[in-house]
Amino acid sequence: MQCVDWDTLNATAQKQALQRSPLVGESKVESQVTDIIEQVINEGDDALKMFNQRFDNAQTNVLKVSKAQIDTACSNVAPSLKNAILHAAENIESFNQAQSFKAIDINTQPGVRCELKSEAIERVGLYIPGGTAPLISTVMMLAIPARIAGCKTRVLVSPPPINDAIIYAATVCGITDIFQVGGAQAIAALAFGTDSIPQVDKIFGPGNRYVTEAKRLVSQDSRISVAIDMPAGPSEVLVIADDKANPDFVAADLLSQAEHGPDSQAILVTTSNEQATAVNRALDEQLAKLPRKEIASQALSCSRSIVVKDLIDAAKVSNQYGPEHLIIQTEQPREVLTNIRAAGSVFLGAYTPESVGDYASGTNHVLPTYGYSRNYSSLSLADFSRRFTVQELTSHGLTTLSETVMTLAENELLQAHKNAVAVRMATIKQGL
Repeated sequence: MQCVDWDTLNATAQKQALQRSPLVGESKVESQVTDIIEQVINEGDDALKMFNQRFDNAQTNVLKVSKAQIDTACSNVAPSLKNAILHAAENIESFNQAQSFKAIDINTQPGVRCELKSEAIERVGLYIPGGTAPLISTVMMLAIPARIAGCKTRVLVSPPPINDAIIYAATVCGITDIFQVGGAQAIAALAFGTDSIPQVDKIFGPGNRYVTEAKRLVSQDSRISVAIDMPAGPSEVLVIADDKANPDFVAADLLSQAEHGPDSQAILVTTSNEQATAVNRALDEQLAKLPRKEIASQALSCSRSIVVKDLIDAAKVSNQYGPEHLIIQTEQPREVLTNIRAAGSVFLGAYTPESVGDYASGTNHVLPTYGYSRNYSSLSLADFSRRFTVQELTSHGLTTLSETVMTLAENELLQAHKNAVAVRMATIKQGL
């Protein structure tokens, strides 16, 4: 990876050093995705089957995975993998159960009762990436909180042919409606609905730049009302390392993200030139042994090492970048954590690789990328529900609040707002 000295860079050069991969945000992607969405709207299932053939080289006469197919797929999964899925699911379940909503019901003053309630989103669509790396773990990250939240319709889509373990994980996590379709066309189907795939209220799941762009476009389409979880595109990691960090560990963490795809990115921020050199050497050694080394090499070509003067500056650089994954491999990682303001998920210490969060620690691996961790949060149980407030006033409560409300309404020149209180006060004063 290219190495730069942060303190020698001016503001413009520093900004350039933190640029994402040039493969992200290509202008042609929007027009391509727009065309796909419109074709799905107009042609429905026929378009989905055609795109399956074009993009995944898969002929799918029926989009929904049948009960017989589910049973066959589950029987094909090795016992060791089933055990791993069940173990991970147990931890994810525990962490999500701990996030259960606690209702609020208080009197802000006598006669004025205010509540905060939560209800599950009725219909959710769960997108599971397939391609060169079928993300079995993403099934658990999405399906478990959806089930715990109480979402009634939980639809899962994934590119064909769907990996048997994805189907098994979906079954374990309570998903019954599984459809063989991926990419931007799957997002369009979830947003608008087709004869086979039901329309949903919110779409969840990570994906490549086409999936991310499709999520953005459907969430802004005035023809429908569909929400998305977050901008979650190509994977990225930033590692903060001091001179005591193990360079083999650091290199392994950088490569664990680089192997996701050529548009992934890995950033090292270190206080030591010697550490940067050692990590680059370890990268070369480990990369040569990886089955996905060509993909990882492309990602590393858009990655870099940044040398800073101290760990306070390291945290500042990380906050400016806003990484999806932040790994802190320092002697006192929690001291660095106190200065962290923007990250999708943080991994502390030498023995907390990003891989544990991807699979089995219990936290969610669906995270904001591309700097959106500065204003979006990691996926949680709350994302599968919507919250609403309730208020109830007695006549006494309205009486004590009336002058405040009418004065504010009058000064905002909203006479009808004032009148809504005034007519009630007139009745109260009459003793009716």
